[in-house]
Amino acid sequence: MKPGKYTDRYAADSVRAYRDAELWSDETMFDLLVRQAAQQPDKVFATDRQRSLTYRELHDSVLRLAAGLHERGWRAGDTVAVQLPNWVEFIEVTAALSRLGVITVPIMPIYRRDEVGYVTGHAEARAVIAPATFKGFDYLGMYRDVRRERPELDILVARPDATTHDIASQKDSGVTILDAVRTETVPAADDLPAQPSADDPFVIVYTSGTTSRPKGCVHTFNTYCSGARSLTKAFGYTESDVQFGPSPITHTTGLVTSVLVPMLNGGATHVMADWEPKRGLAEIAEFGCTQAVTATTFLQMLLSVFDPERDDASSLRLWVCAGAPIPRAVVEQATTTLPGMRVLSLYGRSENLVATTCTVSDDPDRALTSDGSALDGHEVAIVDEDGREIPRGTEGDIAYRGPSHMIGYLGDPEETAALFTPTGFSRSGDLGVMDEDGFVRVTGRVKDIIIRGGMNISAREIEDHLAAHPALSASAVVGFPDERLGERVSVFVVTRVGEPEPTVEELRAYLTGHGVAIQKTPERVIKVAELPMTATGKVQKHMLREQVSRTVENNPVGVNG
Repeated sequence: MKPGKYTDRYAADSVRAYRDAELWSDETMFDLLVRQAAQQPDKVFATDRQRSLTYRELHDSVLRLAAGLHERGWRAGDTVAVQLPNWVEFIEVTAALSRLGVITVPIMPIYRRDEVGYVTGHAEARAVIAPATFKGFDYLGMYRDVRRERPELDILVARPDATTHDIASQKDSGVTILDAVRTETVPAADDLPAQPSADDPFVIVYTSGTTSRPKGCVHTFNTYCSGARSLTKAFGYTESDVQFGPSPITHTTGLVTSVLVPMLNGGATHVMADWEPKRGLAEIAEFGCTQAVTATTFLQMLLSVFDPERDDASSLRLWVCAGAPIPRAVVEQATTTLPGMRVLSLYGRSENLVATTCTVSDDPDRALTSDGSALDGHEVAIVDEDGREIPRGTEGDIAYRGPSHMIGYLGDPEETAALFTPTGFSRSGDLGVMDEDGFVRVTGRVKDIIIRGGMNISAREIEDHLAAHPALSASAVVGFPDERLGERVSVFVVTRVGEPEPTVEELRAYLTGHGVAIQKTPERVIKVAELPMTATGKVQKHMLREQVSRTVENNPVGVNG
């Protein structure tokens, strides 16, 4: 199931056009690091409150790690899962794997046994790099359990704690401390194999859609970095910028904006592993952060706790909200609270990173009325079910064509081919309207997903788990509106005869017990006699969404409907 070369996806004339526009180049991630280490070796690049690395320190650390991983037999084309919090180790690991041509498979820290078991198996990961524990969760224990099914899985532990004393004493030969892998000295260039091409696979990012299992989006470094190059111009990014990164850097948004954009431009990045808005404001002040790209909920939470007597956020000049349209009230509150900071909106997806965004040169009101427009060298169209472009002002599927599109879904050429219209645009499954100036407003979703705080949740995935619940004969999962997170998860249930209606707490415990992340589980349960169906047997979810919205209005603090 190894990913193929990019040439299967991009035509020769497109490749030339992207290179002529300097959206693609020969530079790899490691080449960016080499360039910055040569130009400003002593500049601090990455911080996370516990560790701080200059460009030179990061460069040398990456080489030592790459050499150690090569000695372990890791080779170009291998896949390695990386489930780390927002620690600088993630940047080190990704750069080291890229130097070897090993493909990084990022996994969000919130994912649990069910999700990680599927991803590591589907991607055929030879190894995983994870914390021992984080926020009270036993990652090492989880991966030891995964290894019972995949005994060949190699486990490397970052930042070991008191729970991992047995690793150092070699009582568990399948588990190794990450720092112990690094070579003692920085290797010479000839000690490592030749670098991969910027057009070889770089990462496989898994994203949920309409199916119960996520798909692996295979990206080259060029497809990924083209997004960073385009955002540099859109955000007016310079080497004096310091990125603030509370969003997971194991997610597309975080990896592009909190790692590649600052590295590409010689800036700096401060990543935050455990989001808490008051502490976030303190760290923004401490590290002089100037920009952030997050789900809208991060900005809402920050504004809700901001205290001008305590907090200094004057360094912030730009906050970009992605994942859901920004409520007008949030932009107005931000403008009043932090008058020196601009708020922009962005729309993208894992398949093609940034589809549209507002820029620093756009009218500020664009963030209130749109999710931006396509950037130079990228194209967006609104299409109908047959993939034909429809008139401006008409709602349809938001489709993308350009240099940031993935090679394809890992091991799924049929699903990959189904994305494309006859003219080569990739359908998103998201609904939107484009105005006469090319600005797009996301209006809904064709895909059956719920966006909770910028996180995509597959309704089908939750429904598949609930199908085995002994008290339920049927269930349907839909989102309901939430002022802070955009959406939350609700479930309509039909109980079996004689069975009591399960509570929210019972269903959440059931799902987390089956390896589902708590953020994906329902926060409202509504019992119905039967689910509304079409003549062909499909659940009419629009009716359920209307019903739960009315329920929320009438019972805003209730949990069971």
